[in-house]
Amino acid sequence: MLMDGQKIIPAVNNMKSYEKLLEQPFQNLIILDSHISLIATMVQMGKQRHKHVFVHTDLIQGLKNDLPAADFICQNIRPYGIISTRGNMLEVGKKRGLVTVQRMFLLDSRSMETGYRLLNQAKPDMVELLPGLIPALIKEVISQAHVPVIAGGLIRTEHDARAALNAGASAISSSNMELWNQPWAH
Repeated sequence: MLMDGQKIIPAVNNMKSYEKLLEQPFQNLIILDSHISLIATMVQMGKQRHKHVFVHTDLIQGLKNDLPAADFICQNIRPYGIISTRGNMLEVGKKRGLVTVQRMFLLDSRSMETGYRLLNQAKPDMVELLPGLIPALIKEVISQAHVPVIAGGLIRTEHDARAALNAGASAISSSNMELWNQPWAH
């Protein structure tokens, strides 16, 4: 299993939080907002601590979301995995041997149709759903995707997290440090 049974995947958006996170027992972690000048250092710090670092490529400040950027991330930064809403990023990541996570927004029927089209095109290893608060849609995407689903976005309480997991999500992505400290999170 890609997440090794880890139920909460911590997500951070600054170096100070990231340094604290690296001291935690989590194997898998996500870097959200980051600056192009820091991302390689952050990934290297995670590798030194034997962490699986996922980088949200759409949120790297100073880097476009095009094919040269995808090649740069995959060849020079080499995270364990990438998260993106963009097919070109996911396709390049997959070709370069990275774990790929398609971020899919559950805004309306049209956004879901777009998400399913990308899913069929890019064939990511996992899907991250945002917001992750809708159990019926988590179940639907699981039945359509046939890959592990991570629920994220607006999950604020243990009850929210457990509802998503009970709906079939493999894990929860969260920047909420209170959720990280749950005994069942690791």
